Amino acid sequence: MIHARLRPALLAVAMTTSFASIAQETQQRANAEACAAIESDVARLACYDHAFERPATDTQAADAAAKQASDLAKQGRKADTMDEDAAVHERARHRLGAIFGNDEAHATARANAGKGSLLDSRWELAKDSKLGAFQMRAYKPVYLMPAFWTSNVNEMPSSPNPDNTSTTPTDLTSVETKFQISFKTKIVENIFGDNGDLWTAFTQSSRWQVYNGEESRPFRETDYEPEAMLVFRNNYSLGGWKGRMTGIGINHQSNGRGDPLSRSWNRVILNIGLDRENWALVVRPWWRIPEGRGDDNPDIEDYVGRGDAMLVYNKGGHEFSLLGRHSLRGGDDARGSLQVDWGFPIDRTLRGHLQVFHGYGESLIDYNHKATYVGLGISLLEWF
Repeated sequence: MIHARLRPALLAVAMTTSFASIAQETQQRANAEACAAIESDVARLACYDHAFERPATDTQAADAAAKQASDLAKQGRKADTMDEDAAVHERARHRLGAIFGNDEAHATARANAGKGSLLDSRWELAKDSKLGAFQMRAYKPVYLMPAFWTSNVNEMPSSPNPDNTSTTPTDLTSVETKFQISFKTKIVENIFGDNGDLWTAFTQSSRWQVYNGEESRPFRETDYEPEAMLVFRNNYSLGGWKGRMTGIGINHQSNGRGDPLSRSWNRVILNIGLDRENWALVVRPWWRIPEGRGDDNPDIEDYVGRGDAMLVYNKGGHEFSLLGRHSLRGGDDARGSLQVDWGFPIDRTLRGHLQVFHGYGESLIDYNHKATYVGLGISLLEWF
């Protein structure tokens, strides 16, 4: 006979496995139906490629074509300014006739720099990668971890604001279940010519005390994170990395609870994205919008940080990500966190997800609480 305490865990694992298989099939079907509604042949083909995980185009070839187009344009501008003599000017135009006879083609090549790269696949940066507005896209990883363990349970969350400091301890178990859902959609495309897309996104992450039968298995913490971002395509090189994108966004994060457990903050975030073969790097400094005297968590920046950096490696169905945050202060005020995630294939339709976190702010309620967390479960979507 199955022990009563094990039943919720076994049920969660069974539900997770079935959910992963059904979700992947449903997602592919939904994506394919969305693709069929796209009028542009190029955009519709790219949508089908993404829906059925067809390998991306050769990013290096796209970069090479963009560089050649840029070099030819520079040669044309140089030829125009080298000599004021009309005859010489016309001879230069004749020698470079291909440039001036096909300006639009070269502009398209430059706008397609990075097509097929990791960041392009995520943000539709290249001109021919854009799939239109109001279509659901993956954002942050989506996973369900039936086992999520912590080294230090936070039974009495606190804050410098007395109204947000718990005075009664809560009986919590060190093992719970964590899951995250996340998606984004483009609202406006090509705001500035053929560049500048406005995205909105939503992420929800929950920690469920499913094994805590004595406390009626409560949801310990659920964090909600809506945001809006204006994303621009870039094309520059930096030490072997390609600068692909710059974005500016406004971000709200809260746990939707009443005092004394209420936590929330608002930020303006700058996104700088670079990538190279199989690698992506995103750096995000931010500025917190002041909230005044009623602030739930006035010192959150000193723990969760004033910026983060994420490094991702993706190859052969495996994806590793390293996320670091820091207060950008020294001495005793030097605080932050490190999080490592590994998404890995189990079979054709099932993927696993391992997560290790150490530091402050694994969730909003624990923003000033330091602990180590380890989670294992099923992945539905990774970063790329």
